[in-house]
Amino acid sequence: MPVIDADAHVVETERTWEFIPEEGQAYKPVHLVGKDPSAHKNEYWLVGDRVYANNINIGEETPDAAREATNIQARLSHMDELGVDVHVLYPTLFLTPLTTKPEVDTALCQGYNRWMGSVWAQAPERLRWPVVLPLLDLNKAMEELHYGAEHGACGVFIRGIESQHRLSDPHWFPLYEEASKLNLPICIHSATGNFLAYDLFTIDSGFRAFKLAVVGAVHDLLMKEIPAKFPDLRWVVTEVSAQWLPYALNDLNLRLKKLNRPGVTKNILKDNQMYISCQTTDDFRKILEYVDEDHLVLGTDYGHNDTATELHALRRLKESGMVDPAIVDKILWDNPKLAYAL
Repeated sequence: MPVIDADAHVVETERTWEFIPEEGQAYKPVHLVGKDPSAHKNEYWLVGDRVYANNINIGEETPDAAREATNIQARLSHMDELGVDVHVLYPTLFLTPLTTKPEVDTALCQGYNRWMGSVWAQAPERLRWPVVLPLLDLNKAMEELHYGAEHGACGVFIRGIESQHRLSDPHWFPLYEEASKLNLPICIHSATGNFLAYDLFTIDSGFRAFKLAVVGAVHDLLMKEIPAKFPDLRWVVTEVSAQWLPYALNDLNLRLKKLNRPGVTKNILKDNQMYISCQTTDDFRKILEYVDEDHLVLGTDYGHNDTATELHALRRLKESGMVDPAIVDKILWDNPKLAYAL
């Protein structure tokens, strides 16, 4: 049975920004290197007047050339070694808010997307990617959405909060409608696009800013019945595990009952075309009491080194016996294949 890693990463390099069109080159991030090469945080990106660590939480088990996509054959060889057939490639720098200026947002997204288009072209059957949109300008976002659809994108990257808008805000409905027409799922990844949340909650860890932003977004989408408004649109939720599902769905059920609305059933993910990325540390027995087995996927967070990272997760899930083998096959192939329309 083939295997799909539903949440792998690439790490941006200076080469990424060479793909920014000429009119946007003035907004190219500046690569900074600290004076102490032994320091934990030694490389940074300067975007406007803000500095972001470039090499924190980067996975040392992954070859530089592979995670930076500078040598595609190195990436493919490592995937073969890990027993992975397809990587769905998410960004790294874009997990944080980068700018409030639409023109800067557009330049960064254009550069990243054209870089990823070139990566996909070298291994179109094995390296797919969610397109990153300049959401500060919806017209430009629509242009990039179509660029992605024409250059190997298999989804639309979005963070738990985007600018001043929740994901349930009607502001995003034109985007959801167009993504649906293009058969691209909305991929909600552990991240925040709101500077207030980022600055307030990432002092000690990214749990509240990144993880809870996504959990709250999913709860809000279901509470407001947003997926039902776009019946052909799929949703993929990644890098927050699936352990939160029993809590969030129980809370949702209590609120729905107070409103005299139909309660949550085990088909909640199926009914809303929503796929949730799990981790091998999750309590699958408990999770499968709340949701069906056809809407769970699994990612390794390849290229990173944080709480969601488990380079051998796909193999471990197969070998552990913690889940019925038939369900494992669904999680590693059938479900992500449908989620991303691969």
